[in-house]
Formats: sequence, C-alpha cells, structure tokens
Amino acid sequence: MKRPRDLAYASTERPPLSALAVLSVQHVATVLALLAYVLAAAHIGGLDAEATRQMVSATIIGMALSTALQAWGGRSGAGVMLVHMPDPLLVALSGMVCAEYGAGGMVVVCLVNGLAAMGASYIVPRLRAVLPPAVAGVVVCVGGLSLIEPALTHFMGLHENTADTTDILLGGVTLIVIMALSIWGNHSMKLFALLAGMAAGIVIAAMVGKLQGGDALLHTPLFGLPALHAPNFGVPSGVLVAVGLLALMTQLDTFASVVLMQKMDDAGWRRANMRMVSGGIRANALGNLFMAGFGGYPAATSSANIALCHISRSTSRWIGLAVAALLLVLAFMPMVSRALTMIPTAIIGAVELYAAAYLVVSGIQLIASRAMDARGIFMVGLAFVAGMGIMFMPHLSDLLPDAISFIARNGIVVAGLTAIFLNLVFRLGSSQRSSQSLRDAQTSHELAEAVTGFVETAGASWGARHEVIRRAAQATMEAVEAINTGGQGRHATLIRGRFDEFNLDLEILHQGPPMVLDAPGKPSIDLLDADDADFDAALEQTMAQVSHTLLQRLADRVHADARDGQSSLRLHFDH
Repeated sequence: MKRPRDLAYASTERPPLSALAVLSVQHVATVLALLAYVLAAAHIGGLDAEATRQMVSATIIGMALSTALQAWGGRSGAGVMLVHMPDPLLVALSGMVCAEYGAGGMVVVCLVNGLAAMGASYIVPRLRAVLPPAVAGVVVCVGGLSLIEPALTHFMGLHENTADTTDILLGGVTLIVIMALSIWGNHSMKLFALLAGMAAGIVIAAMVGKLQGGDALLHTPLFGLPALHAPNFGVPSGVLVAVGLLALMTQLDTFASVVLMQKMDDAGWRRANMRMVSGGIRANALGNLFMAGFGGYPAATSSANIALCHISRSTSRWIGLAVAALLLVLAFMPMVSRALTMIPTAIIGAVELYAAAYLVVSGIQLIASRAMDARGIFMVGLAFVAGMGIMFMPHLSDLLPDAISFIARNGIVVAGLTAIFLNLVFRLGSSQRSSQSLRDAQTSHELAEAVTGFVETAGASWGARHEVIRRAAQATMEAVEAINTGGQGRHATLIRGRFDEFNLDLEILHQGPPMVLDAPGKPSIDLLDADDADFDAALEQTMAQVSHTLLQRLADRVHADARDGQSSLRLHFDH
C-alpha cells in the first residue's frame, strides 16, 4: 500500500502513548453512545434494569472482540481500524424476541446471526465480479444519506415538528469545534477534534441543565458480570430466517466499510481486497457468536467511527486494539458505560452529521473511481432511486409479501441489493473482449477518433479505472501511428482488447513485418552531423526510438510478433 500523505498515523504505525490514549477514548465515547440501540430494544422487550445491564455488558464484550479481530487481521479480521456497534437493523426484531422469549431467545438470535455472517465470509470473496467498486460506493453513499434524518432529528431535538433551540446550540457548538479544528487546527488539534467538540457540547449541556439520567446512574453498579444463558429454541423459524437474512444484508455494510478503510489507508487504492473483506465479515461473525452465550445484541461496523478516523487522520490498527481493550474493561463497569450513554443526543447528532457528509462524498468517490457506460449509469442511478424511494416512501415496503417486506424497510439494503441485481442483469450479453476494424479510417484524424473511441468505450463498458484508460488510449494511438509511419508496408487493420479486474490487454493487428522494438539508446546516425543524404534516415530512426520509448513508458509490457502470417503489437497494462 502507498501511505497517504495526509494521515497522521497510518494503518501499521503506532501512535505515541498519549495520542493513542486520547484517540482510543474518542472512539470509545462515540461507539458507546450508540448503545442507545440496545437500550431501545430492551425497552421494547420490557426488560428490567438488571436484564438490560446484562444485555449491554454482553453486547460490549462482542463489540470488543470484533474490533480486536478487525485490528489484528489475518484470517479472522480485515487488518484495519474498524470499530463495531450495535446493529440498528435489529432493534424492533430483537425487542420482540426479548419480550416473548427472554435472554434465551437472544442467544439463538446471535447464533443465527453469527452463523449467517460466517457463511457469507466464505462466499463474498468469490463474488468480486458481482461487487465492483460502484456497488460499494452505492452502499456507502446511501448509508450516508440514511443518516441525514436521524442526524438532523438528534441535532435539532425535533419532536412533533418542533425544534429545541438548546439542542441546536449544543449540536452547533459541537459541530463547529469539530470542523474548525479539523480544517484549521495543527497536527495535535486534528487528532483530538472530535473529543474537543464533544467536550465543548457536554460543558454547555451541563451549564443549561441538559445532562439527564443522574438518578439512574446512581442506581447502576460500578462493577458487574454478564451471566450465561441457555438458548430458548422456541423462537419461530420465520423469525430466525428473518434474522439470518438481515445478517446477510448487514454484511453489505461490512463489505463497504472494509473497502472504505482500505481506500483511506492506501493512496494508490485500485480495488477491494476480497481477502480483507472476508476477514472483516468473519470478525463480525465471531464477535456475535461469542456474545451469544451471554444473551447480547448483535453488532455491526460503525460508520460514525469511520468518520472519526477521517477527522483525526488516524487509521492505526493499534488504536483498534486499544479501543477493544477499553471496551472489554468497560463491559464489566456498567456505571461508566451507562454514563457515556447519557451524552445528549444533540451532540451525537453533530457527529452523525459529519459522518453523513463524509460517507456521501466517499461513496461518490468510489463510484467515480471507475469509468461507466450506459449499464453503469443505470445500475447506479436505479439503485439510488430504489434506496431513496424506500427512505422517502417507507410505506412501499407494505406492498410486498410479509415474507420479504422486512428486507425492504431499509434503504441501504434495498439500494445494495438493487445494485447487485442490476449488475448481474447488465452483465448478460456483455463481453470482456472487444474489437474494431481500422480499415475504414482514411485520415490521421479519423484513425485517432477510431482508436481513442474504441479504448474509451470498451474501458467504460468493462468498468476500468480512468487512469488506466487514459494511458491505454494514449499508448494505443502512439502504437498505431508508429506502425503506419514505420514503412515496409505496415498498416494497422484491427484493434482488439481483453479485460479482467487485474489486466487490460490491447492487440493491434497490422500488415507488413512485425515492429522492431529496439531498446532506447543513441541513434546510429547523429542528426547534427548527418549530411543531406543521411538526414531523412537519421530523423526516421530517431522518431522511431521516441515512439518505442513512449510505448514502453505508457504500457507495462510491449511485445511484437507474427503468428500465422499476421503481425501484431501487444500492449499490456496492469489494472
């Protein structure tokens, strides 16, 4: 990987102890505030204070394990700084299971969720063709758009179409401090921008009396251990199928999160590393399977913490390990974790707004990283329409059969599935090989249009990277010109290309003998010393060497030969 210049601490770099401590605390404070999803499920399920505490502790243990595995890497993690949070897709379903089947029901939910994710970790790496960067970009961008409504609701304290001016003040101060330090702060200030913004918001909240929940905090024990629970297999199979399908849908978000962190870690990023994606999904699965015995709540990757990596310019895996260690300690200190859930929602709304803005832009960058033809435009556009349609018109999901309507209630899931489905459909009738005759091109202008048009059109239909297409078009034009002006009856007649995710190969068929690709060197006749009789030959030799040098600089490999009486010039580009 090529280290991005703007990172303070890249993936493999260990921050100083002081920076590591503050960066870790920022991530922990952010993700523990999202325990509100667990509290909401416990409230729906009617759990008492002790049962709720135990569910929260078990969930934090699973989050800590998944976060540690992600940072550690290998076969059981992505090897990136990914923090896990409670899965927002499962709030209503988990609440229903808690109400009907208790903690034993949640044991079964976590087991099914983890097993479904584990299966996905072995399947997804084989689906590179189905999951191009555009699909990841759609999921990331729609994920950012889906954050806008809850972020604004929290930021403005909206309730029954009425905004709370105090909440707007808290959220505004938090967001302004974060942005100011991220943009204009020095190196140290950028590292701690989020913590400074949250601290400023909390101070103002204390001054205006917005910190609530002190009584509940006083009744929360300082130390506590989660209890093991026996599974309750009375949970209906239909509910478990829904849990498994939602777990698979959650892995779309895990895939997009791993890709986003890869891109943040690598200035020369080209494509998703599917081995890392597989490890990232497996880390999520193992964390959920481990917490199952304690009756925890399933976890997923946290987009807010990805945005925090961008704010602090720090993606070090050491931070992930430190965050996991802190989470594990706090899992046995319910009073501390409960205190962090008391952070006013307006402050969390400010963080969510930053995360939404970052995810939207990052998704657009992923989509734009590849050239697109009409197929790609329709795939991305219709996926956005489907996902945003569900967000704007949530009642549309009620028109579907009950067996699948729960899948259509989430815009991110709908957009991701639509993009995958359309990508599969549009691949029908398309080919990774293409060719075009050059016999009809009479003038140099027509020839240039034919060559560049072929490379750009074929590259867009293949979804190749813009930079590779530009190099290929320039090199192919140079090659055709060298062939046509090289004498000995040479004339380009056909161009054909072949593409896969790692290679772009172009072949130019031509009349006459194969090209002679001399190594760049000094011409045998010096132009300055040549007389009139030798000048033309010297000029031709010099220009030929210029063309050969350009070809070898633009293409990664160049080869000329003749097969069955047909001469060709082959250009290879690493993709």
